[in-house]
Amino acid sequence: MSPRKAPYDSALGQIRELLKEQVERTERIGKPIKWLDYARLEKLIIGVIGGDGIGPIISRETTRVLQELLKDEIRSGKIEIREIKGLTIENRIKVMKSLPEDVVAEIEKCHVLLKGPTTTPEEGSGMPNIESANISIRRVFDLFANVRPIRIPKQGIDWVFFRENTEGEYILGSRGLMVTPDLALDFKIATRPGSERIIRLAFEHARKTRRKKVTVVTKANVVKTTDGLFLETAKKVSKDFPGIEWDEWYIDVFTAKLIDEKRRREFDVVVLPNLYGDIVTDEAAELQGGVGTAGSANIGARFAMFEAIHGSAPRMIAEGRGQYADPLSLMRAAVMMLEHVGKVEKSRRLGRALDICGIFERKLRITGRRDGATAGQFGDYVISTLADPRLDARWQAYEKM
Repeated sequence: MSPRKAPYDSALGQIRELLKEQVERTERIGKPIKWLDYARLEKLIIGVIGGDGIGPIISRETTRVLQELLKDEIRSGKIEIREIKGLTIENRIKVMKSLPEDVVAEIEKCHVLLKGPTTTPEEGSGMPNIESANISIRRVFDLFANVRPIRIPKQGIDWVFFRENTEGEYILGSRGLMVTPDLALDFKIATRPGSERIIRLAFEHARKTRRKKVTVVTKANVVKTTDGLFLETAKKVSKDFPGIEWDEWYIDVFTAKLIDEKRRREFDVVVLPNLYGDIVTDEAAELQGGVGTAGSANIGARFAMFEAIHGSAPRMIAEGRGQYADPLSLMRAAVMMLEHVGKVEKSRRLGRALDICGIFERKLRITGRRDGATAGQFGDYVISTLADPRLDARWQAYEKM
């Protein structure tokens, strides 16, 4: 064997193993979905993972709000909020795993997870190349749907993004190959069952919430095979929802139109592959007021995880500003969690309180620095607003402005 062929043979061997895994996965996820019925649970167990950096700070305030909101159910034993430890960057590096087995075992004892941001080491950081804990949780628990709502009442914006969560560029993001010292290779995965279940969920959400349109976003004119499969699947699924309009956009143009004040009001429910969804929802959150204002749901058939969409902000901790972190994003995720498990009235009440505190009234402003409020002060603000018997009237008054 000549030396020039050796790198290619090694790469082909690794690709063969990856393909075998993905074929087996495709067969596994192609089976019918059996959804967990939360209404049948005698006790709902909510796991809370603080995470890294500012994660424990915003998790503490969100948990405090939930404990106040759910105090009757907690007292009666119908709900338990359980802290799960061990997913810090220090522990993950210690065991050299993005998701340690003992953490998985604790998560499995819960029905839903509220998770603070976790640090993912990047190339050149000096830390080991450990995969994102988020990606590992999504894969292990098959949390295929990432749902991110964005709402800006004054601008007529009420979007819901459905991002495919377990495929695309991220599924094998840490398993790319250096074929030669000068040639790097990464992978993008799309499957028909994986595409169908996220697209179908988006259409079902539109029908359930009486929304009028679903927008499918790809780059199928250039990324013809994987994005082409996603778009082809959307055309097929749309036929099962004749009362819902749908259209297709390419990711580059769609990203531009989100900042087009004339066109962006036309978007409603949006469904898109993994990487595009990650980028676009951050842009959308910035329009709402920043990534610190948006929550995120990761939905699977038997389990769901709810989290802030931003990172762990290690710089804030290093500069001694952690206490000024904004907990609004994780609190928004808690709103989604409550709705998902059937606590619709509690979800609505918390959502309205957050609208008042974070959008309409804003008596406290969080800047991330000493000139703004602390996470604890914002938590107090939300709790006092929840206790106000005129909360709904306050919200409605602001909503009409």
